[in-house]
Amino acid sequence: MNEPNTIREILDNAKTIAVVGLTNKEGRASLGVSRFMQSRGYRIIPVNPKIESALGEKAYPSLDAALEAAGKIDLVNVFRLPHYIPDIVKDTIRLKIPYLWIQEGIVHEEAAAQAEAAGIKLVMDRCILKDRMAAGWV
Repeated sequence: MNEPNTIREILDNAKTIAVVGLTNKEGRASLGVSRFMQSRGYRIIPVNPKIESALGEKAYPSLDAALEAAGKIDLVNVFRLPHYIPDIVKDTIRLKIPYLWIQEGIVHEEAAAQAEAAGIKLVMDRCILKDRMAAGWV
């Protein structure tokens, strides 16, 4: 987890990102981070049953619905509280999504261990935008 090679692999290879917990409310980290990632060529798929859309993309109530609509998801990027992480990990494993990024400030060691045991490449308690900036975005 959080290995530099894993971070680089995810940033280089994940092009379609399901963002669990993405909101359409200005000033929220999930929106700002996702907007920037989208502006750099990543496809952002909002996963939030409480909104219709975000960033010009239709929102889906679950990872299952998002995957069915998109056809492929490379990365699940999570902006949810720690107690939601086990179910998100179960869905990521079941749907065979190869990468999982749990945003800065969110930690669930047991669920992370389950993801890694299932072969999911995982980053936890780090900001994807900060890591992408450190990798060379301006």
